[in-house]
Formats: sequence, structure tokens, C-alpha cells
Amino acid sequence: MKNKEIVYVVSDSVGETAELMVKAVSSQFNKSDVEIQHISYVEDTQDLNNVIAVAKYTHSIIAYTIVIPSLKQYLDERTREEGIIAVDLMNPLMQAFMQKFDAAPERQPGLMRKLDDNYFRRVEAIEFAVKYDDGQDIRGIKRADIVLIGVSRTSKTPLSMYLANKKFKVANVPLVPEIPPPDELFDIPKSNCIGLVITPDKLNEIREERLKHLGLTTQANYAKLDRILEELDYSEKIMKRIGCPIINVSNKAVEETADLILAMLKKRRVMYHE
Repeated sequence: MKNKEIVYVVSDSVGETAELMVKAVSSQFNKSDVEIQHISYVEDTQDLNNVIAVAKYTHSIIAYTIVIPSLKQYLDERTREEGIIAVDLMNPLMQAFMQKFDAAPERQPGLMRKLDDNYFRRVEAIEFAVKYDDGQDIRGIKRADIVLIGVSRTSKTPLSMYLANKKFKVANVPLVPEIPPPDELFDIPKSNCIGLVITPDKLNEIREERLKHLGLTTQANYAKLDRILEELDYSEKIMKRIGCPIINVSNKAVEETADLILAMLKKRRVMYHE
């Protein structure tokens, strides 16, 4: 039985990039019998000596993504001395970038993994915002980085999604006079909670537009000024009871309100570390 051909994938990080490229190339040769052996997180020349020894013994190829210059140089020199085929999968494109952008690379392992981590944290935050939107599940209050509270149509949902794209886990809770606020709001640090308020006339305008969009009469109680005043008065009492920061969103874009919230968070961190 014919032994499988071995390609050693060597990296000073995980080595996922090299593995994908090796698989792509082997598929072009209909090579289903290629075995990929991982040597990840290479840190020193001893790690390289080990893979060089086994690659020479098995007459194998080394495909690598090593960005630390001293390790790359050592691997290039030693494989050349031993007559081993070693392919740098990143350097040609790295050189092209250096030429095009007239800049030097970071030469730091694992940067792509950091980018991936940022991506997955953002996705997780967005999923969190959807799950704990509009008080659907009060369990999110204690798990959230930020809890937004306010009456209906104070931009709680768009703010939650905007902040989620900044990788913050956000829950939002509507305040309605007929429904007692969740006890959890009073158990979390008050700086984790942000109250959103709005002027009565602006809220009246927004709610009337909302009713028109839904094909409903603007005379509904939802948009009546006395009902709005009742809701706003109730919500501000709850916010004062919690002792949370309050932002008036009347004439602010979502981005502007989000910047104010992020500034509050930054200030909170500075105070915490002092």
C-alpha cells in the first residue's frame, strides 16, 4: 500500500492559512492522499529543527507562514542545506504589499486570529442585542455591558444594534406605567444603565409618524400628548430611583447618542482603574 505524502504546515501562529492553501493546491492535483501535519505556535529554532528532521526523513514538503524574521531566515537556510522543499506562503504577497503601500508589516504572529476574534465578538454582541431587545428576556439585564431604558420610540433598539456593532452586549427595557420595572434594573451597577428621555412634542411627532406608517389613526392613545406626558413622568421617576445617567435623545442622531454612551463608559473605566 502506497504511503501518504506528508506536508508539514509550520506556523508561528495557528497555521490555518497555510492549511487552507495546501488543501487548495493538493485538490488541483487530485491528491486525496496528502496528509497535513500541523506544527503550530513555533517559538524557537529547536521547534524548527524538530520539523526539519522529520521532513528530511519522510522526504516531505514544508509549507509555512512564519512572520518572525529570525525564524523565517533560519528555516530558509536550514531547509536549503538539507535539500528540503520549503515554501513561504506569505512572503510574496507581503513583499507586494510593502512595495505598493510603502510600509513595513507588523511581523507579529496571530494578527488574523485577533481580527477573527473581533468579528466573532461583534456577532455575539449583535445576537445578544436581538435576544434581549425590548425587554423580551430580563435575564439579559445582568449579563449586559449596557442596559438602555426609556419609553417607546426613544431609539433603544437602533442604539442597541449600533453599540452591538462596537462589540458591546446591550439589553434594552421599555418603561410602561402599567408594568412594574424588572427588579434586576435595581441590582446592576447604576452606571451600567442608561436612561433615554425625549421632549413630549418630539415623541408625539415620532409616534404619530409611526402610526401613519402602520396605517393606524393618529388619534390612538399611543400618540396622545397626555399619555406621552404620563409615560415620560413615570420613566424619569424610575431613572432617578435607579440613579443612572440620563441622555435626552430629542434632536440627536443614533450615532451621536452612542458616542455619548461610549464616552460615559470610557470615563467609568478610567475612574475604576484610578
